[in-house]
Amino acid sequence: MKKLGLVPRLLLGIFCGILIGSFLPEVFSKLIYTFTYIFGEFLNYIVPFVILAFIIPGIAELGDKAGRLLGSTVLIAYGSTITAGISAYLIASRIVPAIVKSASVANPEEGGLEPFLHLEIPPLLGVMTALVTAFVIGMGINYIRNNGDHQNLYGFMNEFRDIIVLVIENVIIPFLPFHIAGVFANMAYSGTAFETLNVFGKVFALIIAMHLGYLVILYSISGSVAGKNPFKSLKNMIPAYTTAIGTMSSAATIPVTLKSAKKNNIREKIADFVIPLCATVHLAGSTITLTTCAIAVVLIQGGTPQFGHFLHFILMLGITMIAAPGVPGGAVMAALGLLTSILGFGEGATALMIGLYLAQDSFGTATNVTGDGAIAMMVDAIGKKTEKAKKTA
Repeated sequence: MKKLGLVPRLLLGIFCGILIGSFLPEVFSKLIYTFTYIFGEFLNYIVPFVILAFIIPGIAELGDKAGRLLGSTVLIAYGSTITAGISAYLIASRIVPAIVKSASVANPEEGGLEPFLHLEIPPLLGVMTALVTAFVIGMGINYIRNNGDHQNLYGFMNEFRDIIVLVIENVIIPFLPFHIAGVFANMAYSGTAFETLNVFGKVFALIIAMHLGYLVILYSISGSVAGKNPFKSLKNMIPAYTTAIGTMSSAATIPVTLKSAKKNNIREKIADFVIPLCATVHLAGSTITLTTCAIAVVLIQGGTPQFGHFLHFILMLGITMIAAPGVPGGAVMAALGLLTSILGFGEGATALMIGLYLAQDSFGTATNVTGDGAIAMMVDAIGKKTEKAKKTA
C-alpha cells in the first residue's frame, strides 16, 4: 500500500481533529491534546537547536559572502514585510468600512482543553538568543576557516546538524499530523476561534484573499528574478503552508519550510541560512493580518484609520515582531505595545484585537513561511548573479 504524502496526512489530521473536538466525548479531545501539548513543548525545545544547526554551518560555509548575505536577506525580508503592511492598509481602509456594520462586538470567551499531563521542557536558549548566538559562532568559524586555522568546531557543527536532521526526519515530520490534529481538536472543542470568525467572516475572507494575492505577487517577483516558474515554485511550498496552519508557528514549521524550499532548486547552503533567519525576520502575513484587524477595531470604536498613524505602526511592527516567540499568537503579543502607544488602543480594544488575530493566526503564519521560500529564491538568484559577475570581471 502506497504511503500517504505529507500534505494528505496533514489534511487528515486537521479533519480528524475537528471531528474529535466537535463530536466525541471530551476525554478523547483531552487525550490527543495532551500529545499536542507535550509535542509542542518538544518543538519549543528543539527550535533553537534547529536555528543553531542550520545557520552556523550555513554562515561558516559562505566564505567572505556571509556578511553581505546576511544584510541582503534581512533587507529583502524587511522590505517585503513593510510592503505587505502598506498594501494591506491601502486595500483594507477602503473595503473594511463597508464590511464592519456594528460598533459593538463581544470579546471572545476564554476556554479550551487542559492536558492530562503538564510536562514542561524549557528550551536551553530563546529563539532570539539562538539567532544571535548562531551569527556570532558562524561568523567566528567563517573567520577561522578563511585564515587557515583549526576547523574542529566546524566539523562539530556539521555533525550537530546531522543529528538535528535525523530528529527532524524521524520524529518531527512523522508526528506533525497528530500534533495538528490536537491543535484543531482544541479549536473545535472551545469554539472561541470559530465564533469570532463567524462574526468577522467577511473581514477574514478579505485577509486571506490579501495573503494569497501577496504570495502570488511575491512569487511572481522572485520567479522573475530567479528565472523560475512562479506558480510551480509556489506549488512546491504547499506542504509548508499546510503545516503552518496547524502549528501556527514559523519557527516550528522550519523543517517543512526547508524541505519545500529546496524543491525549488535553491542551493542548500542558501536555504539552510535564509529559511531559519526569515522565520524570525520575515512576517508579511502577520503584518497584513494585524494591519487589517487593527483597522477593523478602529472602525468598530467609531474612529478613522489615518495613514500617518498606520505607517508608523507598520514600520515599527516590522522590527518589533522580530522579538515574537515562535508560538501561536506571538506576533500580536509583541505588537500590543504599538497598538496602545501608536494607535491608542485601550484594554477593551486590545482584548478584541487579540481575539481577532488568534482566530486566524494560522493563516498569517502560513503566509509568512510560504513567503520565506520566495525570499530564499531571490537571495539565491542575487548571489548567483553576483558570483557570475565577479568571475567575468
